[in-house]
Amino acid sequence: MDLSKPLTSLDGDGDRAGADPEALRPIDGKAYVTGDKTSPLWRKTIPQVLRDTAGTMGGREAAVFRDHGERWTWNQLSQRVDRLAAGLLALGLSKGDRLGIWAPNRPEWLLVQFATARIGVIMVNINPAYRTSELEYVLNKVGCTALVLAQSFKSSDYVEMLCSVVPEIDGSEPGRISSSRVPSLRTVILMGAETGSGMYGFEHIMSLAGPAQTRRLDDLDRALDPDDPINIQFTSGTTGSPKGATLSHANIVNNARFCVRTMNFTEADRLCIPVPLYHCFGMVMGTLGCATTGAAMVFPGEAFEPESTLATLEAERCTALYGVPTMFVAMLDHDSFSGTSLSSLRTGIMAGAPCPIEVMKKVVSDMHMSEVTIAYGMTETSPVSFQSHTDDPIEKRVSTVGRIHPHVEVKIIDKNGNTVGVEEDGELCTRGYSVMRGYWNDEARTAEAIDGAGWMHTGDLATLDADGYCNIVGRVKDMLIRGGENVYPREIEEFLFRHPKIQEVQTFGVPDEKYGEELCAWVVLKAGETSTEEEIRAFCKGQIAHYKVPRYVRFKDALPMTVTGKPQKFKMRDAMIDELGLKVTKTA
Repeated sequence: MDLSKPLTSLDGDGDRAGADPEALRPIDGKAYVTGDKTSPLWRKTIPQVLRDTAGTMGGREAAVFRDHGERWTWNQLSQRVDRLAAGLLALGLSKGDRLGIWAPNRPEWLLVQFATARIGVIMVNINPAYRTSELEYVLNKVGCTALVLAQSFKSSDYVEMLCSVVPEIDGSEPGRISSSRVPSLRTVILMGAETGSGMYGFEHIMSLAGPAQTRRLDDLDRALDPDDPINIQFTSGTTGSPKGATLSHANIVNNARFCVRTMNFTEADRLCIPVPLYHCFGMVMGTLGCATTGAAMVFPGEAFEPESTLATLEAERCTALYGVPTMFVAMLDHDSFSGTSLSSLRTGIMAGAPCPIEVMKKVVSDMHMSEVTIAYGMTETSPVSFQSHTDDPIEKRVSTVGRIHPHVEVKIIDKNGNTVGVEEDGELCTRGYSVMRGYWNDEARTAEAIDGAGWMHTGDLATLDADGYCNIVGRVKDMLIRGGENVYPREIEEFLFRHPKIQEVQTFGVPDEKYGEELCAWVVLKAGETSTEEEIRAFCKGQIAHYKVPRYVRFKDALPMTVTGKPQKFKMRDAMIDELGLKVTKTA
């Protein structure tokens, strides 16, 4: 087999990106669109996808973990997955049990993702940034029977934090933990070769199974259904307590497939994945996307660092790159950028937060990503609903989030639930195969999000143009009303980003007795730059309406963000309320 040349598409139906544009336009002037259905949905489970890829492309490179010195072919990945899956069976785990994973991007993370799916165990993604109270909350919310964790990451000592929540671990027999605060937890597995009191070592589990467990794998595999829940992802918590979005094989396999198909992926592609695996961006659009095509997944490190990511792109000859806008900004501004060869890059996805137009233009011109795409979605929709295509006009790729994904419906509604017209803004709602099964053990919040007709209410303000391209205006809750005028923070941020000194900016509303709300901007300047509030406001004068000019401007070294790069505006707002001495109730 010549492994240097692309093979026939794994889809088997020959489909590639590029539906009839006419079919993706709004219907009857209303903001409603439906995705292409030419290529049928896959009725496959995650282990089926991995088995098909390993069977067809077993000798090709599947995964590279540069900082761990690991390189696996698809055959080697499949074999390691089976060893771990059989080991989990030997521990007594079975279909429907919940296993949490709390770690940065490591080789073990990838194995756990596919091994749990192999036997129907539901993997629970735990944010690497969580602290003890959040850890206790998620373990109890979904009733985790087992937990796989790293020893530590950066300043977080995961073992120490876990033992503060479950002190009974120390001195327990591994697999027989009995905790008063987390009663469901029985088994803890520590990544790497080391182990701790009351914990199994990961390498021990890899060699634990005997022939009996190995023989059971295929029978268990055949008993799985594509609609079975297989993954619980906790929302990133920009507001309120985290919710456990429950996703099925069919949800994430199909979404992964359509994401990479839109970029025309083949097994010849090499995807650089610096985004976190605990999030859909990494483990659905990334690892599962590669599994649907046989493309190689390349991990620069346990977490994003601009220098190591740039070095990986060059050394591994990556053809595609994923990232949130702040990651791309960090790479473009890094000292090593000008000396890095990125000639192999072709495509990728920028998502997770609104993309400043100027950043997108630089990615296309300076990073050689002429076919880069923008994607929009949310965890609850597996995640992508809209994505630009590689051949979309550049103005559409820098100013919209593209067109609707296959087999998805979207409508935009007003506050009364009526579908608005083309170019009118309202709340974006989506329906189709990608909508989650619900929030785990939370019927009330599920009913708030998904209405009786199956529409997922995203909370995002959006518009659709006459060609079906979507523009995200902002969040319903972010929109502020100043003196009776609606103000959309996203619009102000796009304008302020044109300022040559500004690297990052977020705008939000704070209460005001006279106008109801006033606009505040938090700004991160480029290295070596200085500025003043007066300079920023002068930049706006005469360029945008007076009521859109920020009343307050604050300069910050960094902005509060989630691990996936989403701005935490509620933290910014609370800080300004404190600074200004406003007598209001803080946001959740």
